[in-house]
Amino acid sequence: MTHLPAGAKPWLHDVCRLIGRVVFRPALRLRIEGSGRVPRSGPVVLVANHSSMLEPQLIFGMLPRRSVFLVKDELFRGVAGWGLRAIGQIPVRRGSVDRTPLTTAVGILRDGGLVGIFPEGTRGSGDVAAAEQGAAWLVRTTGAVVLPIATRGTRRPEGGKRRFRPPVDVLVGEPFTLTVGKGRAGLVSATEEIRARLADLVRELDVARKTGS
Repeated sequence: MTHLPAGAKPWLHDVCRLIGRVVFRPALRLRIEGSGRVPRSGPVVLVANHSSMLEPQLIFGMLPRRSVFLVKDELFRGVAGWGLRAIGQIPVRRGSVDRTPLTTAVGILRDGGLVGIFPEGTRGSGDVAAAEQGAAWLVRTTGAVVLPIATRGTRRPEGGKRRFRPPVDVLVGEPFTLTVGKGRAGLVSATEEIRARLADLVRELDVARKTGS
């Protein structure tokens, strides 16, 4: 059982995870807390804030198990697109009614895999001001637990220069179960709970960065 979509190359996925763990070390002061909270088995929907293209790569590399992320379709072009498909990532077309990506994700979760999603949708400030409903739908369909992860430090300050080895923090929250009610109202309510929990984790990380704890 690979916990990857059909056609993915498990060996390449594992090699890229290893690369993701080490490639950013020289350029960043990377601090990871709570990695032991990641469930080592069973279906997991991972949700994380998103302010740059760096977070998905950092999280992919630091996870202790294989992971499949829902990635915007625009990145699946040329060699990069082949690589993303080969390591098992799933393209998602924004604004499309195509259920194929979510159906693929459901299959991964029902096999006991981990699916990652950035519920803000498009890349934003990383403050989790809004969230889309894909994560809640996946939880309702598969019964997966939710794993929140907060990141800070990847975004260059407005008007600021590129910093030398900036401190980047990753905080893994406690996994939690979520009851998602029926219909659209159930999705809306569950999505707000996911958004609120992730926002709380981001605030916790902000406080820790300010106090140096």
